[in-house]
Amino acid sequence: MKMSKTKISYDASFEELQEIMQDLQEDEISVDDLTAKVKRAAELLKMCNQILRDTEKNVGDLIKDLGM
Repeated sequence: MKMSKTKISYDASFEELQEIMQDLQEDEISVDDLTAKVKRAAELLKMCNQILRDTEKNVGDLIKDLGM
């Protein structure tokens, strides 16, 4: 499991989040690892949300610059 706070791409974040969710749904996570996995999922969600907000702003700025 990746636990560093290194910036990773949206696709990589989303893929890791999907893996964690699958493990949770299939009860493949031990009680000992549950807290760490949930914390990592929260980090990944924050990263994905920030990337989406940044992308939305950048696209909006580009459209504005084009006069649309």
